[in-house]
Amino acid sequence: MHPVKNFDSIAYLKYGNDRQISVYDMLKKQLILEMISEFDPIVVGTIPIDIDIESSDIDIICYSSNKEYLSNVLTNLFQYEDGFKIWEYNKTNPSAIVAKFKVADFEIEIFGQDVPTRRQVAYRHMMIEYQILLEKGEAFRKQIIELKRQGMKTEPAFATLLGLQGNPYEELLKYEKAWA
Repeated sequence: MHPVKNFDSIAYLKYGNDRQISVYDMLKKQLILEMISEFDPIVVGTIPIDIDIESSDIDIICYSSNKEYLSNVLTNLFQYEDGFKIWEYNKTNPSAIVAKFKVADFEIEIFGQDVPTRRQVAYRHMMIEYQILLEKGEAFRKQIIELKRQGMKTEPAFATLLGLQGNPYEELLKYEKAWA
């Protein structure tokens, strides 16, 4: 088992690839995470684990037990940003508040749910994918990126290369138990 990077802070981005450094600089300059710090934000998804493609956005998950309050705070903070949209996403249990906007040429998506951030599926998937990438190496990482460039979502790309059957989002979570 490889050491796991601390994703709770974005400090690791400062020492990453060019895109990660740009994301770090923008988040720091714009104070995005500081403005929403009461919601325990964590940057998740493909950028932290270096499998992002040109069209990848910055995913930030948050924890709030009050959807209306979270929605109001996000609207007050970001409503004047380019392309701002906010909605309730009901395909998760519990449902979530999602805000999407653009800052300094970066698409940002903030996803808030009544689940502590480190227990949200997006965080859990990222941690599993990170561990798999550490174990499988650079060639595997490049294959994931290529599948994503062909239009495949991240979890289905992992499932394809790992030969997983069934729902890729559920199947990946089974890896969590293997490392527990």
